[in-house]
Amino acid sequence: MVIAIDGPAGAGKSTVARAVAQRLGFTYLDSGAMYRAVGLALLERGGAASEVAAALEIELGERVLADGRDVTEAIRAPEVSEAASKVATNQAVRAELVAKQRALLAGGDWVAEGRDIGTVVAPDAELKVFLVADPAERARRRAAELGVPAETVLRDQALRDAQDTSREHSPLRPAAGSVELDTTGLTIDQVVDRVVDLAAARRA
Repeated sequence: MVIAIDGPAGAGKSTVARAVAQRLGFTYLDSGAMYRAVGLALLERGGAASEVAAALEIELGERVLADGRDVTEAIRAPEVSEAASKVATNQAVRAELVAKQRALLAGGDWVAEGRDIGTVVAPDAELKVFLVADPAERARRRAAELGVPAETVLRDQALRDAQDTSREHSPLRPAAGSVELDTTGLTIDQVVDRVVDLAAARRA
């Protein structure tokens, strides 16, 4: 079974997807980490984005490895987030990473999260969830996570949202047949419970 969880930055995708995977005994796929790994590689070594995406060996698990190197913390830096957002608009990069994601999802039970899992990567996923939250709430969460002012995150977030929803290829939008879940004011456990219940209903 594949559970696709999409939504904008700060809606809780990563935390929820990781917790749902743990609860159900599924494997967790963080697609955003793949774009961040490519963004980091480009910042460090340059080159053509599509060639870097094709050649980079990315391993996802408790830690994120790029060509065997642990980049779990490095890919969360603000400049890497900006680089990841730029490479995510590159269709050749997206094609390379989507192929890698589909190969991973082809076997076993997965909880995959990102911005185009339900629309592009796994449109046939048994359960598709689109998480949303109030922009101020999303910014507050990210600010607490990164240890930076919420105002800074809110400004960057608005730019990222505009890029994600207006890009030509794989724009951020709910997939057909997805369940929209507003996480504003909900605890992580409450959101996870909702997704687990939805998964149980789809499997029944």
